[in-house]
Amino acid sequence: MTFTYPAVVVPHENDKGYHVYFPDLESCEADGPDLDDALQNAREAAYDWICVEMEEDEPLMPEVSHTEDITLPAGGFLRDIRVTVKLLPDND
Repeated sequence: MTFTYPAVVVPHENDKGYHVYFPDLESCEADGPDLDDALQNAREAAYDWICVEMEEDEPLMPEVSHTEDITLPAGGFLRDIRVTVKLLPDND
């Protein structure tokens, strides 16, 4: 399964790093010392968030926000983050 969620990317004020958060994935955030690392860390955080939700008895995946409905902080910008989760059969 492939999931794509918008991520808000905000440059750090004190260094060259970035903070990334997902408006649709509650408390799903990441940081990195540069843009590439921040986006990779965000992808991993989203993957973990989605996997935990998929383990629930009744997983509820949030709807994807429309980009025009997302308010950006000063200096922030959007990036779509795509996550692929391979579902394996349950062999209980």
